[in-house]
Amino acid sequence: MQYSTLGNTGLTVSRLGLGGAPIGGDFGKVSDQQAITVIHAAIDLGINFFDTAPLYGGGESERRYGIALKGRREQVVLATKAVMRGDPYTYDNTIDSVESSLRRLQTDYIDVIQLHEAEHVPFEDAMNGTIAAFLKLKEQGKVRAIGVNAGRHELLLPFIKTGKIDTVQTFSKYTLLDHTAKDMLFPLAKEKEVGVINGSPLGMGVLTDKPAPFLLTNKQLLMEAEKRKKQLSFLEKPGSNGLIEPAMRFSLVCPDIAVTLTGTVSLDELKRNASYCDGVGLSEEETQKVYELFANKPLFSF
Repeated sequence: MQYSTLGNTGLTVSRLGLGGAPIGGDFGKVSDQQAITVIHAAIDLGINFFDTAPLYGGGESERRYGIALKGRREQVVLATKAVMRGDPYTYDNTIDSVESSLRRLQTDYIDVIQLHEAEHVPFEDAMNGTIAAFLKLKEQGKVRAIGVNAGRHELLLPFIKTGKIDTVQTFSKYTLLDHTAKDMLFPLAKEKEVGVINGSPLGMGVLTDKPAPFLLTNKQLLMEAEKRKKQLSFLEKPGSNGLIEPAMRFSLVCPDIAVTLTGTVSLDELKRNASYCDGVGLSEEETQKVYELFANKPLFSF
């Protein structure tokens, strides 16, 4: 397992982290035991960064992490989010959301607390509500670092510029199919020493030939994705899903990314993805070709 430092937080994190949506059952039925087994296996593989949210499984993901991390809390860097989708991003709602997360997680502190889905709140409201609450919680020692999550990485830029956040998380914006985050997000994050968490390096399942259900109605996106995948044939490994390994390695060795998240409750998938976290990426020539193929060509708009 390879490790990095998460921005200016001083936190040492595994370059591969475990995402919490599948743990909460968002992509299929999952038992407590299955979720706990995967979490324990991740720790045993050297993974120490765990990302969850109240949204995932309506609190089930956090609850399961709380059970699994009993006696092992000090071994991990635990990240969650606020607020629950549909709730206002007010100061009081944020405090309540984090206190509820602490109870479900069975801990008295959260390593990284993130504003969830910045798409749903105006910047000024977010700063005066949720971010202000995070800063108070940080003063109280209940959180160690503050982050913001958004699919659209341009929404993260004004938060970075405030100098008040420590991490950002985006998804599907640094993949073999769409690497637009490297041109806009990464340079500013590096300048401000903000740690970058990269979600969905497999493009919401598009690179596994199993797109997320909400993408199935977007025929134009899927057609364009298929064209791009054919252009990436020089990277394919033998067998089915031959782009998974190069896609994971592409993200895992990127110097501008502190943590790449894998979302799974499959032990086989977990072990496979962990095996790619050995410091070996694409060749310089392969990486440059990927960059040239899709330069300034976003695929995902969310």
